[in-house]
Amino acid sequence: MNSRMTMALAAVLLLGALLAGYWGIVLSRAPQAAQMASPTAPGESSNQSNDPADKLRTPVVVAARLLDPFTAVTAEDLRVEQLRIAPPGSFSKVEDVIGRRPWTPVPAGSWLNPASFEAGGPLARMIRADERAVAVPVDEVVGGGGHLRPGDYVDVLLFLRGEGGSGQQSAQVAVPALRLLSFGEDLGPDSEGRASQPAKDEEKAQRRSPATAVLAVPEQQVTRLMLASQAGSLRLAVRSADERLLERYQAGEPGAAPLDGASRHLIPLEQLAASPAPRRAPTPAPKVVSAGKGPGVAIYRGADLTRQIP
Repeated sequence: MNSRMTMALAAVLLLGALLAGYWGIVLSRAPQAAQMASPTAPGESSNQSNDPADKLRTPVVVAARLLDPFTAVTAEDLRVEQLRIAPPGSFSKVEDVIGRRPWTPVPAGSWLNPASFEAGGPLARMIRADERAVAVPVDEVVGGGGHLRPGDYVDVLLFLRGEGGSGQQSAQVAVPALRLLSFGEDLGPDSEGRASQPAKDEEKAQRRSPATAVLAVPEQQVTRLMLASQAGSLRLAVRSADERLLERYQAGEPGAAPLDGASRHLIPLEQLAASPAPRRAPTPAPKVVSAGKGPGVAIYRGADLTRQIP
């Protein structure tokens, strides 16, 4: 009797163990089945970030491959990237770019802006129809100690040496109030105030000291600046930002002050030396000799008087 009870109890325990194991297997497979039912859930969770800054990203249209010039852009040529800082003037919608034709080759990965589809280089888009972009050689002394920036206004000073080293030396303002378009490799804003495409970090690291400065010169003064650059030494004098010349230029006002005799400030070297003029000796008064009442004929030779008796 005891052996039968023992066997029955063992059978009950075995059955309970089997039921508990089966129930554990069922419970462990339920989360796996839920994950298999939604295979995109891990991918979506991996793409989502808890960083609050990611919510501020801005879509920017970039070239997915090399864009050939004069060829209409298609949707396959573009892709949209989410950037934390959108470049100035960049497109945010692919629809704004499709169908346009770039004027120059656009490398893959480059962000696109309206300038990518406009004719002319960056300098040509910085000036108006009545202006010309002229480059002048500069160094740290000529170029304001190397602290010039595109958008500054400068006066071009001219120093003239005398012919053969013995002529009259002078200094004057050759052309006043010229807008600086570029200084070295730094480009300024275009004529409408839009920023030019900035240089990449690796390009900035390889830059050398600026050797040229490009000025926006009124058309009627281009030949004057060219003649001044060959006649003597030039130097750029920076004008104050308080004059707000750049704001007045973008508002459509004339870009340069009228050039007349007063604005040239022509100063000869002798005026700077301020040497007093040599004093002339007083002219002696004519010597008067009394003719008297003696006989003879009075003969005047200059201031002298003589008498001859015939």
